[in-house]
Formats: sequence, C-alpha cells, structure tokens
Amino acid sequence: MSIHDVEIGALTGGPANLAQYRGKAVLIVNVASKCGLTPQYAALEKLHEQYAPRGFTVLGVPCNQFMGQEPGTPEEIASFCSTTYGVTFPMTEKTDVNGDDRHPLYKELVETPDAEGYTGDIRWNFEKFLIHPDGTVAARFSPQTEPDSPEVTAAIEKALAA
Repeated sequence: MSIHDVEIGALTGGPANLAQYRGKAVLIVNVASKCGLTPQYAALEKLHEQYAPRGFTVLGVPCNQFMGQEPGTPEEIASFCSTTYGVTFPMTEKTDVNGDDRHPLYKELVETPDAEGYTGDIRWNFEKFLIHPDGTVAARFSPQTEPDSPEVTAAIEKALAA
C-alpha cells in the first residue's frame, strides 16, 4: 500500500491530499487533546521542525475512540494544538482507527508489526507509523514511545537517507 493513494479529509476541511507527500518521510500519529500522552505534541512539533527541510512531516490524525479524549470540533482541535503546543504540522479530519468504521488508511497501517512484533488494533492515542518516501510503512511505534526517542529518530534518519 502507498499512503499517497488514500483519500482522507483535512482537519480544516477539503482533502488532506496525501499525494503531496510522495518522496517525503511521514510520521502518522493518532492524536488526542485530553490524553496523558498529549504532551507528546511538543516533541512531534520539534521533530517536524527539525526534519522538514530534509523532506519529512508529521501528520496528526485526531481520534476520539479512546475514552473520548478528542471530543472537540475541528476548530477546537486546531486551536488547542496551535496555542498549547505551537503545532504547525498538518492534521487530518477526526478519524476512527479501530472497529467497523476504521479508516482505510488504518486498515493498512495496523498490519505492520512494531519492534515487539505487535500487529492489529491501535492500542491507544499517539501510536506512530513512519512512512517511507515511497509511501510504504517503514516502522510502527507504541503510544508510549516518545517521538524524539533514539529508535524513532534513527528510523527517520534511515528513511530520509533512502
């Protein structure tokens, strides 16, 4: 699968146009504003700023499936992210990542194993998928893995060097 062919809306309306990421590495993260892991937004933004000049972006995917921790409207989500964490990376529309209404993007992503071999449903907010510049999944990281951890940054470096 190539994420470049998946259709998904942008948080602010209209298409998110994943085709624009052809040739770029992308870290896709299901995010939430009222989660214990929400402070990861700061590290995600730092990664985005650090690696953007080399062809990298973070793509936030708001999801309200985990204890209702992303209840806001698109405007509330955008405002929270920008004013609280200075988020400048793109965000998609609020999306289901598990269950019968799982978005097609996540139907493909969940088949990728993480370092421990886990595949299947998204476990919690802030699960991360690194997408290779060719649109294939390069790596999966658990929600508890910090965005700026050595394993994530090493995987980004490897994807950008390819």
